[in-house]
Amino acid sequence: MLENLRTLGRVVRTLATKDPVTRVRRFYEIQSPDVEFAARTSRYMNVGYWEEGVTSIDVAGEALANKLADAAGFKPDDTVLDVGFGYGDQDFAWLRDRRVARVHGVNVTPRHVEHAQERARREGLADRADFQLGTATALPFPDASVDRVVALESAFHFHPRSAFFAEALRVLRPGGTLATADIIPLSNDTPRMSINSGPLSFVKFSLPDENWHDRRTYGEQLTAAGFGNVEVHSIADRTWEGWRRFQAARPADPAFRAAVDGSAVKGMANHWRDADLIKKELGLLDYVIAVAQKP
Repeated sequence: MLENLRTLGRVVRTLATKDPVTRVRRFYEIQSPDVEFAARTSRYMNVGYWEEGVTSIDVAGEALANKLADAAGFKPDDTVLDVGFGYGDQDFAWLRDRRVARVHGVNVTPRHVEHAQERARREGLADRADFQLGTATALPFPDASVDRVVALESAFHFHPRSAFFAEALRVLRPGGTLATADIIPLSNDTPRMSINSGPLSFVKFSLPDENWHDRRTYGEQLTAAGFGNVEVHSIADRTWEGWRRFQAARPADPAFRAAVDGSAVKGMANHWRDADLIKKELGLLDYVIAVAQKP
């Protein structure tokens, strides 16, 4: 019960925050990691890419990270900048599996940065993995200094996303690639504030109006920023429903119930109880992989 009250307090504080960067940081401090990652093997924070038969969000989360790496065209000698990296699980996977030369991470949430920094030290990767506080619209890197810029389910927060596109173009070397996995509406005609279900509250409270636009506008903004070879394609059919099924089933999972107290189980069940509304509103959202190249 005490943790529920603390969570409620963090929600109220977040909603009262006017500064967009601080609001996003506080949004990611609402949920206790002990609950968010209970009975899990990773700290992926994305909705996942759900292949047929996949039932684990840890597997789906890494699959989405791999989809983004494929889209970005990672090569072993690349320097990668990951903007809004969460806890950094994808960065360690890319260092291990893609053997990229170096990963830089920028994030506005101190909890995330500290966790990733400590993991890099613990795993002996501090010389290849650098994580720091910073914002997507003022990247702390020189011009033409990285080969790939990626944002794994984070760019919808950036205020505005178009300013991030300009910064990504600046820091990329000629021929470098920007790739995002991102959340947008299917139609510009859908009012952002019409999304009312609890699990999609981030649409109202941590997504700026400037970022609420469809695939076509997304591509136009990349082109306007100076990118070429722009592609924006939907993977919504492999994201939202798998994520919803996993989260809705979690309160009944014995491992989850054993790892958290009863109030957290009840809170999760209440959060996901209105399946019809959640499905309806997920049907208004797209999920895209966007790729663009610096000339």
